[in-house]
Amino acid sequence: MSAATPSPDGTPEVGGPTPATTPTASAGTPGAEDRLADLADLGLPEPLLQAVLDLGFVRPTPIQEATIPVLLAGHDVTGVAQTGTGKTAAFGLPLLAAVDPGTRGVQALVLTPTRELAQQVAEALTGFARRTPGVRVVAVYGGAPFLPQQRAIAGGAQVVVGTPGRVMDHLDRRTLTLDAIRMLVLDEADEMLRMGFAEDVERIFGAAPQRRQVALFSATMPPAIVAVASKHLVDPVRVAVDRESSTVSAVRQTYAVVPHRHKIGALARVLATADAGAAIVFTRTRSAADEVGLALVARGLSAATISGDVAQKDRERIIDRLRSGALDTLVATDVAARGLDVERVGLVINFDVPGEPEAYVHRIGRTGRAGREGRALTFVTPKERHKLRAIERTTRQRLEEVTLPTPADVSKHRIEHLLARTPERHETGRTELYRTALLEHVEASGMDLLD
Repeated sequence: MSAATPSPDGTPEVGGPTPATTPTASAGTPGAEDRLADLADLGLPEPLLQAVLDLGFVRPTPIQEATIPVLLAGHDVTGVAQTGTGKTAAFGLPLLAAVDPGTRGVQALVLTPTRELAQQVAEALTGFARRTPGVRVVAVYGGAPFLPQQRAIAGGAQVVVGTPGRVMDHLDRRTLTLDAIRMLVLDEADEMLRMGFAEDVERIFGAAPQRRQVALFSATMPPAIVAVASKHLVDPVRVAVDRESSTVSAVRQTYAVVPHRHKIGALARVLATADAGAAIVFTRTRSAADEVGLALVARGLSAATISGDVAQKDRERIIDRLRSGALDTLVATDVAARGLDVERVGLVINFDVPGEPEAYVHRIGRTGRAGREGRALTFVTPKERHKLRAIERTTRQRLEEVTLPTPADVSKHRIEHLLARTPERHETGRTELYRTALLEHVEASGMDLLD
């Protein structure tokens, strides 16, 4: 591992000399001789190691390799990492190692910006704790009944994962206390502050004991996050995943120049020929998301929309349909899609160019996650070409211009798809139905197939 050097926010950062007393960490792309042989080298307790091996983990990702030993050693950490890099395990496994299964009461708290991310982190932690009897994890977030969450906390849950607003609700009602907190994690901290949770985060820190371990993870490190780290973390080690190690490297990034009035038609043709498993279409506003979703359904495509106006039960039902394969396309705003991790998503389409390059990174992070390949396509109007440069500077990758499919391409794709399934349908006797229907149609219309 390379040594660490102070960053602008005062935390050690990978890249240069540092006093020997400062913890060091590296999360670049190490050579084979520098990589840990496997997860067993991270120093995890045996039950946690066996649990992650059961889940199919073999070797740590760069963020896990750099972060887990540092947190196990008791240091605070600031982690700069995109979604899909394995950061949930990076903080989740040391967090669970710090929990005493024999002691009832909340010992660890994870804050997330969205309900979906809270659910997913809680589910992941539950999986990691499968071989550690007695550990209970509860997710708390708005839009869900309060009483079951209260009962789970009162029942002895040691780990709470939640959104700042709902955590504050529990603190205000005294259904949650943080007196015994050993570790506090902020996941996607930049998004949390962008959504207006800064005051809640400050109050939550104030309710926690002074002696606690803190891990802060953020896709970017703006001044507001630097201020939080400087105020609440003690001599933290900074871990930064190199761009080539992050999600964007697993995504083929493309763009197409499309006049605004032609976007809907272009989108429908792309989706009709994509063969991407599932797709997420991002729009800048709720009204645009609704408009695009309705237009796709009207064109016969399997699509649904989520935005801040959609009730929590409906959101969960839509996401479950996307995950199961009952739905192929999700139209969403940036906030509504935060925390989504659906393995089927092979394509992200930016119907509108995002306002900030960081939002672009978050968007395309919905595909190409944790080593899976993905594609991203951004629609750019003729007057928006200049916006691509800021995105390319942020991702350090060139976006490839592509030609959009034509109506003829859509027809060809449908025919190829039909012919590809012919052997299967022939075995089940279904081709005879098509043959009979075609001949009846030809006879009724008076067409000559040889003409």
